[in-house]
Amino acid sequence: MPAAVAVPCPGMPATVVLGAQWGDEGKGRVTDYFAESSDYVVRYAGGNNAGHTIIVGDQRIALSLIPSGVLYPACTPVIGSGCVIDPKVLIEEMDMLSSRGIEPGRLRISSNAHLIMPYHRKLDSIMERYLGRNQIGTTKRGIGPAYTDKFSRTGIRVQDLFDPAIFRKKVETALDDKNRILTRVYNQLAMSAQAISDEYLAFAPRLLPHVVDSSLLLWEALADGRSVLLEGAQGTMLDVDHGTYPFVTSSNPTSGGAVVGAGIGPGSIGDVVGVAKAYISRVGTGPFPTELTDETGERLIEVGGEYGTVTGRKRRCGWLDLVALRYAVRVNGITKLFVTKLDVLSGFDSIKIAVAYQSGEEMHREFPRQHRVLYESRPVYETFEGWGEDISSIRSFSDLPAQARNYLEFVAAQTGVPIGWVSVGPERRQLISL
Repeated sequence: MPAAVAVPCPGMPATVVLGAQWGDEGKGRVTDYFAESSDYVVRYAGGNNAGHTIIVGDQRIALSLIPSGVLYPACTPVIGSGCVIDPKVLIEEMDMLSSRGIEPGRLRISSNAHLIMPYHRKLDSIMERYLGRNQIGTTKRGIGPAYTDKFSRTGIRVQDLFDPAIFRKKVETALDDKNRILTRVYNQLAMSAQAISDEYLAFAPRLLPHVVDSSLLLWEALADGRSVLLEGAQGTMLDVDHGTYPFVTSSNPTSGGAVVGAGIGPGSIGDVVGVAKAYISRVGTGPFPTELTDETGERLIEVGGEYGTVTGRKRRCGWLDLVALRYAVRVNGITKLFVTKLDVLSGFDSIKIAVAYQSGEEMHREFPRQHRVLYESRPVYETFEGWGEDISSIRSFSDLPAQARNYLEFVAAQTGVPIGWVSVGPERRQLISL
């Protein structure tokens, strides 16, 4: 009789932390909060087009690929197979952490993750430029073209770096096609397969000690009762299937993407924590019904420090949108909300929340799928009295101003999801746990 095989312990399922808006919700500090008590923190999608900033004392640490679990010696950070990796950027990030006294040796990288190649970056930049007024607003870091190659089955994976002959052949094959596009369509110079191969194979010795079968690693961790945290990048409304397509990212930041990108089964997922700012922001182009282009919007940008971690781009800001947030709850199966940046709303005489969209004679309480409707819609607001107090030192829900409590209670009632945590400042401990 064969020996019994261990299965993941149902008493210790993985937790997903994901963005419930258009990204930039403060997932980095939320992941950092949970990472302190986690054994593994797993980045499951995206590339270095999304970053997060962790503030530790007087240190401001910006990460774009490595999960924030790297800041805790007892935690293992993992880059999953759903990610695309620019090895040069990853090594630079590892060196940056080392220079700050943070040891990245515990980092684990899925052998199945795909590589962002130089021709991906070049094509991303050129194609975006040629779109002109129809630009999607990509970061031009090659993420979209890398995912395109992945799904057309012409991509190059991390594991290919460790077989130089295969790697060189794959680069040559890829460039046969890419150089035709670069030279004949975009009037660019052809790229050298040898130069690219030499550059990337030089990265292999640095990466090899970190490369693993991440699916097996996490399966064994769950079976052993370890705590696993799955960290999302971007946000629900940027999901390639469920976001405001085509103004989206090239992967699945939603909870379904967490299962695929980490390589574990859906039965291994417990809580899904949706991170939502107390207002809302968006980078790049695309519909944004509650956007504020007046002085109030500028105030949210400046007080909230709404500039991209990776790109430095100014974010578009607006009032909280419950139509979009309810949609995120439904798509992800969100079980708890983590509301960030409540302190940014301090000092407003009145605060608004969108509860529906008005489009012509139609009223939409559910998120409309047609772009025409989204662009034509006007938000229907509920207005709340603001508060003038500085709330950054408050650590108890009952100590918040009554107006802030009313605001949060309304959000929970309208989404049908309890709020588990509220941040009242950027520091790790500026937090209220409910």
